Amino acid sequence: MFEAKLAQSSLLKKVLDALREIVEDANLDCSSDGIKCQAMDSSHVALVSFDLSSDGFEPYRCDRNITLGLKLATMTRVLKCAGNDDSITLRSQDNTDTLTVLFESPNQDKTSQFEVKLMDIDTEHLGIPESEYSAVVQLPSGEFQRICRDLSQFGDSLVIACTKDGVEFSGSGEIGSAKISLRQHSMVDKEDEQVTVELNQPVTLTFSTRYLVSFSKATPLSSSVTLSLKAETPLVVEYRISDVGHLRYYLAPKIGDDEETEHIDDCS
Repeated sequence: MFEAKLAQSSLLKKVLDALREIVEDANLDCSSDGIKCQAMDSSHVALVSFDLSSDGFEPYRCDRNITLGLKLATMTRVLKCAGNDDSITLRSQDNTDTLTVLFESPNQDKTSQFEVKLMDIDTEHLGIPESEYSAVVQLPSGEFQRICRDLSQFGDSLVIACTKDGVEFSGSGEIGSAKISLRQHSMVDKEDEQVTVELNQPVTLTFSTRYLVSFSKATPLSSSVTLSLKAETPLVVEYRISDVGHLRYYLAPKIGDDEETEHIDDCS
């Protein structure tokens, strides 16, 4: 039997909303350690994964490893039925093809129960090797979202350049060009408002603006975001999910004069 309860159903809704930006269906791999998911977009340019530790649930029970195949649009519709402060319990009995979703109000005077049909989703699990990156940038997630949105007005490609002076985002197209530079600043009261750049060597890479805009929609999950860059290696965009886990996007860089995008399974 599998059973996992989150005090705030809104957390799971934010995670699934972030997944929906990239894929329509996904497998949730549940084990005694927690819930993990990895899914690749249809063009094999981007990959999204999340890891929610069992410590973030109370209670959490997983008697054996189980995979829950979900249509994300269906789960999103179900989650819209929950109140902002409702808890959520996911439950699946052995040898069944449904997932029970239970919402409870804070004072437990209202419960809502839904049965969601599980899917058999054939997915390829991509091994992501550990890497030492040329540059690791941390900045407020709201700032990253604004940068991606603003530069999307100037073309299909967004260039990220990291140097000892900081990080620069730029884009150009038929209507003109734009450039946004951020210098490191850590002298702020809140750590999540800092901009930091850990630089091993300067790096400049080009990515699809459309995907970065989609990634930035995970902003509600975390007040800060981390970008990890290295030549000929997928960009990693990571959002920490409080003390529960993380959500990561991987995006293959564009290459060549025609700015063709690599497949992520070719460069990972």
